[in-house]
Amino acid sequence: MPVAGIPTLDDVNVSGKKVMVRVDFNVPLSVDGEILDDSRIRAHAPTIKRLVDAGAAVVLASHQGRPGTKDFTDLSRHRDALQDVLGIEVKFIDDVIGPAAREAIKGLRPGEVLLLDNLRFVSEELIEAAPEVQARTYLVRRLAGLFDYFVFDAFATAHRSQPSIVGFPMVLPSVMGDLMKAEVSALERVTKETEPPRVFVLGGAKVRDTIRIIEYLTRNKIADRILTSGLVGLTFHVAKGGPLRSPVMKMLEEKGLLSLVHRARRVLLSGAPVDTPYDYVVLKPDGSVEEQPVHYLTGMPMDIGPYTASMYSALIKEANVVVMRGPAGVVEDPRFRRGTETLLQAAIESRAFVVIGGGHLGAMLKGFKRAGMHISTGGGALLIALSGEPLPAIEALKASARKFFGGDG
Repeated sequence: MPVAGIPTLDDVNVSGKKVMVRVDFNVPLSVDGEILDDSRIRAHAPTIKRLVDAGAAVVLASHQGRPGTKDFTDLSRHRDALQDVLGIEVKFIDDVIGPAAREAIKGLRPGEVLLLDNLRFVSEELIEAAPEVQARTYLVRRLAGLFDYFVFDAFATAHRSQPSIVGFPMVLPSVMGDLMKAEVSALERVTKETEPPRVFVLGGAKVRDTIRIIEYLTRNKIADRILTSGLVGLTFHVAKGGPLRSPVMKMLEEKGLLSLVHRARRVLLSGAPVDTPYDYVVLKPDGSVEEQPVHYLTGMPMDIGPYTASMYSALIKEANVVVMRGPAGVVEDPRFRRGTETLLQAAIESRAFVVIGGGHLGAMLKGFKRAGMHISTGGGALLIALSGEPLPAIEALKASARKFFGGDG
């Protein structure tokens, strides 16, 4: 992920300027619309505070959910949560590009913060297109002229090519916010800067995406060990020729994963240093829970077993870089959390630079963070970045740097 030439907040003077900040306040909500986890809102606080302290008039733009989903709501509760985090007044306008929003932006004074309503109330924000096309949308054209700078701080959206992500950099001098800078710096450190051994711990249910990551890591000789678990581990176990009993094979077939075995086998034959679990914690047909070796699974595998957790932990503790993405088991059920907890604890106790792939893993850390540990806010963006594909937001920021700052991108 080359980021040379992309300016940060260190490179601009925002005093007395109007600044639009693309944040990601897309948070989990209860059925009543209450915010269940405000960690994403808290993650943006340093960037917002820095801009306020520098004397900027700060306008925040975010989405929440998408049309047709239960979490597609206005951002009034997000304003309340942000106000609590910042400890200062945050204005809110239930408008995005209409006259009320534009007047509120025009009237904003240095040191004040305004949150616009859900960007996806504007249908254009749901369409992906090239940056040059997005720069011509009504969303961008009606708002861009009101600002001096655009700050992109929403790494979790960086894999999208929507107007608020790639359109504004085409028409405004644009920089990375502090959260985005931390995310990009962590990826740079993982893939380019840090000495081996580099250990990737890849679990969860996104098998196709994870195979793509492993292909990239192997092709570019980035990973020294790849420790798999979950459905990823089972798929690679089959690719190695390992036996699985018919109920487990049927489950993999129903999920469409057996069609990926040939691709996983090609990755292994290319030299990918992939480890698969030796044992599992299984849920048996009678509802009981038991530890079983992988070659004798009479139940459905729900977590890695203690032997696998111990072996993986030993490798993690000897690494200089650890990247963890996806849980090792069905962590929503307390009976199947131990494997993931053991691996997280090994990462915490290691001497390594650690990147945690947000989501379930970030939530399980419960706010714990040591020096040399980065908890990513991105899910899809992290997957795409780790698989070596360019992120549209990064490409747009590079183009903006060339246009407005003379950067070489």
